Amino acid sequence: MPEPRVPGGRGEQLELPCGETKSTHDLDMGMREFACDCGERHAVVVDVHPLSRFVPEFLVDTLRATVDTADDSPEFSTTHLMGIVLEEFPEKVVGADTSDDGVVGYAMVWVSEFDSRRLHEIAVELIVELMEHAISHAESDDAMSQFEEQMLQFDVSAFVEEYRRERDFETEHDTPA
Repeated sequence: MPEPRVPGGRGEQLELPCGETKSTHDLDMGMREFACDCGERHAVVVDVHPLSRFVPEFLVDTLRATVDTADDSPEFSTTHLMGIVLEEFPEKVVGADTSDDGVVGYAMVWVSEFDSRRLHEIAVELIVELMEHAISHAESDDAMSQFEEQMLQFDVSAFVEEYRRERDFETEHDTPA
């Protein structure tokens, strides 16, 4: 049960997919993953992380222009992407609404069983599926064929490797490329 939000409190205790617990106060906006007591590394995503953490800005712009959201948010965001990840992997991702906790600096946080590299690959794979779904609704067989042909040549792992190298995910100071 979460403790009342009091200054200096411990924060909400998240029960991680591995069975360990972690306080939301131990998760800051600069974290991308942490070494857990279980011996594994777990990815951390907060709502203020930009979508460009996972894909280039031009693709973020395309997603925002084409994906309608069903909530109060005016545009597709990291929150929506993590909702898709959570829906796809409900046993491997936990999340917490920290909007009442003025200490942490974010409103939502997710921790996955995956390390940050694997979560990045999953996010890209799900974005590709979202794009494929959108193209399938286009009334152009040619557009669908072109997309499918391009996706046959797209290597998610190689993309993630290059994107992470360009974005320098080794520090907390990553910014859009």
